[in-house]
Amino acid sequence: MHTSHPVRNLSTIFIAALMLFSMFFGAGNLIFPPALGAEAGENFIPALIGFLLTGVALPVLGILAIAISGRDIHDLANRGGVIFGVLFPVLVYLSIGAFYALPRTAVVSFSTAVVPIFGIDSLPAAALFSALFFGITFALCLHTGTIVDALGKVLTPLLLLLLAVLVILGISTFSGDAPAPTEKYGEHPLSIGFISGYLTMDSLAALAFGIIVVSSLQHKGIPQGRALTRGVSIAGIIAGVLLAIVYAGLAIIGAHIPQGRSFEDGAQLLSYAAEQTMGSWGASIFGLIVLLACLTTAVGLLGATSEFFAKLVPAISYRVWLVIFSLIAFALSTLGLSAVLMVAAPIIGVLYPAAITLIFLTLIEPFTGKNLYWTFRGALGVAVAFASLSALNTLGWGSAIIAPLISWSPGFSQELGWAVPTLIAAVIGFVLDARSPRALKKATVYNA
Repeated sequence: MHTSHPVRNLSTIFIAALMLFSMFFGAGNLIFPPALGAEAGENFIPALIGFLLTGVALPVLGILAIAISGRDIHDLANRGGVIFGVLFPVLVYLSIGAFYALPRTAVVSFSTAVVPIFGIDSLPAAALFSALFFGITFALCLHTGTIVDALGKVLTPLLLLLLAVLVILGISTFSGDAPAPTEKYGEHPLSIGFISGYLTMDSLAALAFGIIVVSSLQHKGIPQGRALTRGVSIAGIIAGVLLAIVYAGLAIIGAHIPQGRSFEDGAQLLSYAAEQTMGSWGASIFGLIVLLACLTTAVGLLGATSEFFAKLVPAISYRVWLVIFSLIAFALSTLGLSAVLMVAAPIIGVLYPAAITLIFLTLIEPFTGKNLYWTFRGALGVAVAFASLSALNTLGWGSAIIAPLISWSPGFSQELGWAVPTLIAAVIGFVLDARSPRALKKATVYNA
């Protein structure tokens, strides 16, 4: 009789956790915490706690939701209905994948790791770099089972080693008093940090990366069922702990580095910290950190997106999707991202409330003992509708009509106005589910 080896399984899960960390930890994750530390100053601890809630805890909960619900984001989104079950994951993968985050990984790598070190900044050079960058990304994604080895065993340990050197040297070198907080972080540092973490988009990434973790663990021999759910959950928690430690270290550097607010962004701050702590090699080491962070994230995005679309449209193979999305990302990275960012930002603003709602309802449902048919549909419908109106209002489209309709909700000014209406809809849906045997029957059939 075949039995799984506990020690081997633990090793596999830990390597998968390193892979997951590397896919989460892109260039944005590298530069947000030091900027937060510099601006929050003396209030960086509550600001950091807020950031960790939405930048770490929520993505980990997203991974747990994937582990509980099924194989991927499609299984999760189906709870909102057939249309939502298709449109939501498609928009998530496209918005954080080939049409947004994926091309951005190459752009950030070139501007941060190539231009400062080699002094080369031209369109042909950027195009050549992007072609090489996505060529390597494509090669690492060719076999889904090898992603866990490429990231978990090789690239991530190197990335963590370089980050550890930077954080330890930075904390030991910059030990001055933190400055007074900026006006933004003066009164409500926790909520401002919370919103900053909300904008990292890692919760969307968690839903997208879930399929990679599941596939990798299955490929390594962990059987489907309780063992797989436990393995995915443990990997998510380990990745979250590593993220929290790195974020805290980077935020401390930002809070204590001299004249931290004089830098244009967190990337410049960390580049200066690397030069001050490591001498002439500092810029090169920091460039390598950025390059590794972007490459590992690109591998995760490209692999997860291609695997999802291969499942959604089986007539087109995984490898063909790899080619399609690699070419799209390459084209956008060389043509410029400003127009793409203008389109992507409102879409992400609409998707995030739905993602948060999905995550929490999925985690809560097992404790209710019911199939929450109307709860999911009502809450998700309101979350999407309210967030859509908020996005239109932010863009100035129909604000005279829209603003009076939605400005009453608590948290409206902080882009959290969707939360209370969504909670109300969830409660109403739960009452319907509790009282309607027909609804429970429909939900059971739907989930079968």
